[in-house]
Amino acid sequence: QVQLVEAGGGLVQAGGSLRLSCAASGRTFGNYHMGWFRQAPGKERELTAAISASGDSTYYVDSVQGRFAISRDYAKNTVSLQMNSLKPEDTAVYTCAARYLVGPFKDSKYVYWGQGTQVTVSS
Repeated sequence: QVQLVEAGGGLVQAGGSLRLSCAASGRTFGNYHMGWFRQAPGKERELTAAISASGDSTYYVDSVQGRFAISRDYAKNTVSLQMNSLKPEDTAVYTCAARYLVGPFKDSKYVYWGQGTQVTVSS
């Protein structure tokens, strides 16, 4: 089992920034791909950003490319999502997720999930 705990959500004005963090425990952190999903009201959950187990590859959904940055810290067992130039359409519940390194990190088949954190961007 992998336990994931997110922090850092909140309310921000359009154009502002937020940094989400996710602390992982329970298994060897470096053996897991990590991802951030988001789900807005009335919409399906989408993989927003992901980083491979080795940390050498990242993925971003087109709508956040160039504005969001995912990173991981192997010493602290954390994965972070830096969100800049936020837009009202970024408003969603953001959830950290993990999956074992065997298999692609860019799809949605993640196994372990955090509790989610709300991000609200006002216009």
